[in-house]
Amino acid sequence: MRAFAPGSVTAVFAPAETADQSKGASVAIADGVVADVTPHDDPRADPLVTVDGERTDFDPVERALRKLDVPARADLIAKIPIGRGFGASGAATLAAVVAANAEFGLDRSREQLVELAHRAEVEAGTGLGDVFVQNRGGLVVGDGGDPRKYERETPIEYASFGPIATEEALADEDLMARVAREGSATIDALPDDLSLARLTRDSWQFARAIGLPTEAVRETVAEVESAGGVASMAMVGETVFAVGVEGVLDRRTEVCSEGAQLR
Repeated sequence: MRAFAPGSVTAVFAPAETADQSKGASVAIADGVVADVTPHDDPRADPLVTVDGERTDFDPVERALRKLDVPARADLIAKIPIGRGFGASGAATLAAVVAANAEFGLDRSREQLVELAHRAEVEAGTGLGDVFVQNRGGLVVGDGGDPRKYERETPIEYASFGPIATEEALADEDLMARVAREGSATIDALPDDLSLARLTRDSWQFARAIGLPTEAVRETVAEVESAGGVASMAMVGETVFAVGVEGVLDRRTEVCSEGAQLR
């Protein structure tokens, strides 16, 4: 059974009141991850995961499949870079549990599957809320409990230069203190009728305030601004996303208005 989950770009985030979640503003994108889940050849073995045909250790996906207690193999096809701020681990985990639920006839509710995928991400240290955005689609502001969703069709361009380890970023106390202060202020100031351009502009102020942008990111944002668009840095990766331009960055996608689904 195959399922797709969109990637997600987090523009700004801050710790939520619940310790294992974050609040923020993120957008689901049409580039994502497809999980093809089938029964494992050895029903007694741990879950087997491949990415683009290569066997790999993929901690949150393996954790989630073990929680479902099914002898599963998950073959992942990633249309987004892994570890570069596109929520790839969350997309892979959510797609895998949605596919496994159908493949093995588990009859779990959508809410149960999303919570299970979220828990697997938290335990693996790879994310604090991507799956909530990837479950809903669109532009989402808030936290896992009570988010606001906006329907936006804005095209998005992006370029990625390298990974930033999410586990290390979340464990950096000084960085997370800046994130808590600057992220909360930025989120609280977002208007009710939020555009993706406004979010991107505020996101860039946030990124600079917490001190994450590299030289490559700064130069690319300046290039987008010179072309008349707005750009910022994806949280957390050495990745630039932009709106209001065409053909400036390497890749072009669009907002995905729907969440994870069977294929």
